[in-house]
Amino acid sequence: MRKIWYASVLVVAPAMLEAGGVEFAKYAGEFTAIGVGGRPLGLGGAYVAVASDVTAAYYNPAGLARLDYPQFMLMHDERFGSLVNYDYAAAAFPLGLSSTIGFSLSRLGVDDIPDTRNAALDINGQPTTDPGQFSRIDPARVTYFNTADWVLTASYAKRQEEDLAYGASVKLIRRDLGTNAATGVGFDAGLQWYATHELTLAVSAQDITTTLLAWDTGRNELVSPTVKLGAAYGILALGGRFMPVADFDVRFENRRYASTFHVGPVSVDVHAGLEYEFRQLVALRVG
Repeated sequence: MRKIWYASVLVVAPAMLEAGGVEFAKYAGEFTAIGVGGRPLGLGGAYVAVASDVTAAYYNPAGLARLDYPQFMLMHDERFGSLVNYDYAAAAFPLGLSSTIGFSLSRLGVDDIPDTRNAALDINGQPTTDPGQFSRIDPARVTYFNTADWVLTASYAKRQEEDLAYGASVKLIRRDLGTNAATGVGFDAGLQWYATHELTLAVSAQDITTTLLAWDTGRNELVSPTVKLGAAYGILALGGRFMPVADFDVRFENRRYASTFHVGPVSVDVHAGLEYEFRQLVALRVG
């Protein structure tokens, strides 16, 4: 796994960025779709209609309007035997009784990648760049670098009425592959509507204006919008509350072979979960 990842960073990515131009790049924003928070992830990522805590800025900024007091969150996630590290920090602060601001920072990175391009020696122990003269690697000449995707987000949410809330976010994106880097700005927006005491409906649009990633090679990538439709329904039973939830992620990247189902260029991914909360003390979740 480690060798495959290094090859993709050092060979595939730079080759992809050599040509200039602008294009809609499939999966260009995939690093922003990992998910955050124990409760949302426990529900399979179906959280657009449920979001009411500091993680709402990630799933649906409108949910921040439901906060009654400041909240803070830190998360660390390790994958592939700690090869890939994902870190997330967020804070949200109510402004009066009906509006909230929030800030978050995430980093997805691979650290301490060995770069052996200038560490090759020939049979006489002299540095060489000729593959035909290669004899061994000099550990003292090996350098290390990191690759990372950063997302800094600022959000605002407001309760327009008791049963309706809206919110929006602006996010600054920085992608650093070690050899090339990109910068971008994107916008998200969302609504939550409490249709009844039991039913909540919601919609969240990520990269709503189409996010531009400008690489230092002159190439520009466009991240197409993702529309998230969600619903949650609370049922009182067995001394607690059952809440089935469902989200539908609608994308426009022609993901024919990497989605739940698709119609032409439009693909849909389904998230579903069930939560049982007992007297606001203990919760069981599956998703």
